[in-house]
Amino acid sequence: MNYISTRGAGIGERHTFSDILLGGLAKDGGLYLPADYPRVSADELARWRTLSYADLAFEVLSKFSDDIPAEDLRALARRTYTADVYCNVRDGESAAQITPLKPLGVESGAPLSLLELSNGPTLAFKDMAMQLLGNLFEYALAKTGRTLNILGATSGDTGSAAEYAMRGKQGVRVFMLSPHKKMSAFQTAQMYSLQDPNIFNIAVEGVFDDCQDIVKAVSNDHAFKANYKIGTVNSINWARVVAQVVYYFKGYFAATKSNDERVSFTVPSGNFGNVCAGHIARMMGLPIEKLVVATNENDVLDEFFKSGVYRVRGSAETYHTSSPSMDISKASNFERFVFDLLGRDPARVLQLFRDVEEKGGFDLAASGDFARVREFGFVSGSSTHADRVGVIRDVYQRYHTMIDTHTADGLKVAREHLQAGVPMVVLETAQPLKFGETIREALAREPERPAAFAGLEALPQRFEVLPGDAGQVKAFIAANVRG
Repeated sequence: MNYISTRGAGIGERHTFSDILLGGLAKDGGLYLPADYPRVSADELARWRTLSYADLAFEVLSKFSDDIPAEDLRALARRTYTADVYCNVRDGESAAQITPLKPLGVESGAPLSLLELSNGPTLAFKDMAMQLLGNLFEYALAKTGRTLNILGATSGDTGSAAEYAMRGKQGVRVFMLSPHKKMSAFQTAQMYSLQDPNIFNIAVEGVFDDCQDIVKAVSNDHAFKANYKIGTVNSINWARVVAQVVYYFKGYFAATKSNDERVSFTVPSGNFGNVCAGHIARMMGLPIEKLVVATNENDVLDEFFKSGVYRVRGSAETYHTSSPSMDISKASNFERFVFDLLGRDPARVLQLFRDVEEKGGFDLAASGDFARVREFGFVSGSSTHADRVGVIRDVYQRYHTMIDTHTADGLKVAREHLQAGVPMVVLETAQPLKFGETIREALAREPERPAAFAGLEALPQRFEVLPGDAGQVKAFIAANVRG
């Protein structure tokens, strides 16, 4: 398996999975993708249907990482995906499934279900990939004797998932940027209450996109990146995206009885990493009918999939909403899909994303490329705070199920794209506990709180407030990297 950049670097060169694991952006500022997507045969689909989550993860990951010995990769998957790690909230039977499917009902002739992805240690779907990433990093660093300083950005859940996955890992430090005072109280406490010496929280004065821009600026300073051994856990990291491909296969198997059926998935989307994994699963041959992109009021992706116009927003135009993990107006993973949409033409991709930096966006409607969006199964919709509150209330009353705000965005948009006879699986993103204020507004009650999280918000917090300036972030990293 060889990897190339969406902007052309690496074509004619050899880049293995291990080569790109500890990095982030390619040297030309693009994102890594396989030179060719591996295909899954009908026989493999049939065999995979009965596998445990850990063994399914091994099968999927081995398609992308043939440079890692099979026995090592299988051991990493089995060490990661255990009921002990993914049993914070659900009962033992569900936890053992790792990602259980929860049927809701039949609406407009379509079976409607939730794929529960928030059973991990931070109660968010990000744990599904991040726990594996922590083990992969430690494995790779131990083999090479290297150290790694992870720089990441979070709008809420990525940060805590990364920090819980990396805390105590040998040879790893984490520097996590988050928008100051723009996460929920629970999300903030999950991150800032960690006192591990290898964890550094930086509250950036700005919005998530400012944090993400700093990560990219540091990654593009190749001398600094090399000198301070900078890596990333954001969804620009290929290993994290491919780890998320696994649960699309698991969800498909749970929603169908045979591999002749097709399934649609709805994905609450901000940075496009989660739904990008669905796109990759579809390219591998998983029978996906539709990939439904659900946004909140920050509807950059919805605008594109409806019009062909990709128009990023500045900080002043980025709304702070009750589904804050999607308060993103510059979807960094979107470039991977655009690369495929344009027939994998790196020169065109480079020009388009130069237009994003220089002009604030691009328009594919007039070029004819936009017509191909439907060939890839994509449709979209957006949601508002009033929609979220209404859906949370409706699902609780109708199905006796409490959902978080982002999952509510997903269900609202999923209902707009139901197709009789085609199961619709909505990817759950987080536990309601993380967004108590909106749950109280919708249901006039507190969300359930597992005993392990009692009093979390009252714990002492450790973080540093910095302006949205890459230079000051680099100075902070330099001052805290020793040895």
